[in-house]
Amino acid sequence: MIIRKLIIVLCFFALTPRLSSGQATSPQKASQETAIYQLGTAFVQEKTHAGLSIGIIRDGQTSFYNFGTTEEGKNRLPTQNTIYEIGSISKTFGSLLLARAVIDRKVNLDDDIRKYLDGDYPNLAYQGKPITLVHLTNWTCDLPDNFPDKPDQYKQANPDSIPFLIVAEMSTYTKQDFFNDLHAVTLKVAAGQNPRHSNVAAQLLGYILEKIYQMPFDELVNTQIEQPLGMRSSFILEPLSDQFALGYNGKGIQMPAFTMKAMQATGGLRYSITDLLKYAAYQLDESNKVVKLSHQPTWGTADNQSFGLNWFLNKTIDSKRRVEHSGGTFGFASFCDLYPDQKTGLVLLANDADQSTQNQLDELSKNIMDVLYGESVGLRALNTAIKTRGYAQVIDVVKAVRKKHPELHLSENYVNGWGYTLARQGKLKEALEIFKLNVNLYPKAWNTYDSLAENYEHMGNRAQAISNYKRSLALNPQNTNATEFLKKAGE
Repeated sequence: MIIRKLIIVLCFFALTPRLSSGQATSPQKASQETAIYQLGTAFVQEKTHAGLSIGIIRDGQTSFYNFGTTEEGKNRLPTQNTIYEIGSISKTFGSLLLARAVIDRKVNLDDDIRKYLDGDYPNLAYQGKPITLVHLTNWTCDLPDNFPDKPDQYKQANPDSIPFLIVAEMSTYTKQDFFNDLHAVTLKVAAGQNPRHSNVAAQLLGYILEKIYQMPFDELVNTQIEQPLGMRSSFILEPLSDQFALGYNGKGIQMPAFTMKAMQATGGLRYSITDLLKYAAYQLDESNKVVKLSHQPTWGTADNQSFGLNWFLNKTIDSKRRVEHSGGTFGFASFCDLYPDQKTGLVLLANDADQSTQNQLDELSKNIMDVLYGESVGLRALNTAIKTRGYAQVIDVVKAVRKKHPELHLSENYVNGWGYTLARQGKLKEALEIFKLNVNLYPKAWNTYDSLAENYEHMGNRAQAISNYKRSLALNPQNTNATEFLKKAGE
């Protein structure tokens, strides 16, 4: 299972990047600039994309790159001051405020959330175990993804019209409506189990922060984050002003602005690449106790993916720390990618929301890091060894390469993505060996068995598909992909 996503571009980019003052352009730097321009240009040339802004901070130096257009059919190159919706990156603003409240001893991460709610909520505990504040920030609270919780509400609607229907409905959805819906929640498992996405959790945290600080969420963000960092306020500009990029779906249809106050804390913030890069720079400074706390793992393991306070925590292929979060609204996609060990941060903003855009921004960011720092020596050795010995021996190959390059880190998600890339290329036998490798590396991870089962399914090996889906389901009873396959298979 994969976890985690026409216009002829009239002007791809400016002839020279905008660099911070005093930054020299060496031959190596010029070569890197050219490579980044090529990557950005290739991105906007894909028919599902419109515009793209990239900001990079490295050792305190910033650079900006802009591509495509802010409005389909027009020659409107974005600038470093063009405003985009940042989607779920907004969640990290709420968790930053929570971390500050912890450092200021206003709250504890293990506090029962009902301590900060008006009225009784016996339903927000499962078998005596309550949802705590930390569960709201690491996707383990078991709250629904959205309120109103009606997953089949728009099942019969034209997909292109659904964003407009949601905006119309949520325009009259109040804070009281939210808490009425919260009263109706029924938890299926205890908090702290397998993570799943929840916009409700982030919005609830926003309301709790309002009570803790006795201040509306927008004022909190402005006074505690935007003003100190010199960021333009996310709340004072009209979404249809000339400073905004227009957002589109993958078909090039303009989407409605994400202006729903009832989802402000979960995805409602809007910034330019300049503003969000200031935020990224702040997040790179882990000498700040608030920042350091928000990057501490609260679920998962350091060797695989783990979660901080609304941050995804990973290791790079050469064992450097990576702190990241993506975002998406009806017409925008975003990615914030931080490498504290290398004092480097990247922000990527796009004004389209094709189903794969966030993943593509992730890949683009990784490619830019390769441009800046070069390909991992361990990965290069691994690729060379596989070419020599073949995929059938990949488990032994990995063990051998790691003896010479102990820094080589193959996360579950990395190997899973590797397998799916091969599968999409029609190389099912090679993909099978990679999925077997993932099971070997992560035998207690439910998704490794799910992906292996899926590959067996595509290869027509029904018995092995059933066997591995059952293993996956034993590790994660909520794996609907396995449940649906086994049901169809009569198991």
